[in-house]
Amino acid sequence: MSPDEYCQQKTVQSGSSFYYSFLFLPPERRRAITALYAFCREVDDTVDEATDASLARIKLAWWRTEVSTMYKGTPTHPVTQAMKPHLDVYHLEEQHLQAIIDGMEMDLDQSRYLDYPGLRKYCWHVAGVVGILSASIFGYANPQTLAYAEKLGLAFQLTNIIRDVGDDARRGRIYLPVNELQQFGVTAADLMNAKHSEKFEALMRFQTERAQAMYDEALALLPKEDRRAQRPGLMMAAIYRTLLDEIARDGYHVLNQRISLTPLRKLWLAWKTYVRN
Repeated sequence: MSPDEYCQQKTVQSGSSFYYSFLFLPPERRRAITALYAFCREVDDTVDEATDASLARIKLAWWRTEVSTMYKGTPTHPVTQAMKPHLDVYHLEEQHLQAIIDGMEMDLDQSRYLDYPGLRKYCWHVAGVVGILSASIFGYANPQTLAYAEKLGLAFQLTNIIRDVGDDARRGRIYLPVNELQQFGVTAADLMNAKHSEKFEALMRFQTERAQAMYDEALALLPKEDRRAQRPGLMMAAIYRTLLDEIARDGYHVLNQRISLTPLRKLWLAWKTYVRN
């Protein structure tokens, strides 16, 4: 299996909504974004699948070294081997890849966030930076596009947090800020015990409105001249915003189930967005 094939398999197996937007890219950019996504999956799985935090730290340290090795020209992992040819072409900076690893390590250091600024810092590391790197691969003429992409990445992560509240709580992680749980009268125990209530619905409505506002802010930053090049991000936004609508329509029953869109619907939303832009 070639490095590109390894990354393709990793991406397809993840079942991510992002995959559907990659299909519309030219081959070279598609290979680059697929390698980036596979990298994110590898380091994320290092933490999510770890039963021993100390072992996860060792693995993340290995990835830090591997990223540095890739920039020196001698990567050893299929993912970094697939990424290497694209580093200079799309101006992918090592500091951004290392920042993603920093974000994964944050999951080992803390499982609660006191307030939104703290959560936003985490979201920047695991998603905002990914937005910047992705926009670089998609192509842009106006530097403001990077600000759009960074904010869009934050919106995606806020959506993931809303969708995965129940799954995360069962793993002992609560990303919803502590002060906001208190504001709406919802306890950590409520989340861990999947206790759905009107208070929980109000909390989730608040979270959803913030995420939707973040999408609006991001899209308002996208320069007109780069809209066509950035269509993959717009496709992802269409899919994720539709997911938010579905979660709201379902009454925010995310504590004991994972609400998702069918592959066919995701593909339809991606195609519709591609045609419109």
